[in-house]
Amino acid sequence: MLDLPLHLLPKLAFLLPGHSEWIVLAIIGLLIFGRRLPEVGRNLGRSIVEFKRGIKGIGDEVEEEASKPATMRDLIEEEEGQGPPPQGGASSNQGAGPGS
Repeated sequence: MLDLPLHLLPKLAFLLPGHSEWIVLAIIGLLIFGRRLPEVGRNLGRSIVEFKRGIKGIGDEVEEEASKPATMRDLIEEEEGQGPPPQGGASSNQGAGPGS
């Protein structure tokens, strides 16, 4: 982490690239990746579309399951997983601490 006083932190924004530096970096990037840039853009677009499809598919599945009415079988399985209700109710545990 930086060991600078807090009053110097806003001045660190001056170390970030400005408009002209971004333009120079873009030109250098075009020179280096110029021929492959359309292919990279196309692949990036395909990746984004596929990601959105996956997210939409998950959302559709969740909505579909949430809109289904609960069947009697689902209720029975849920009840069996919970086990029998406790005997004696909540009043029988009064005064019983963790060490008793």
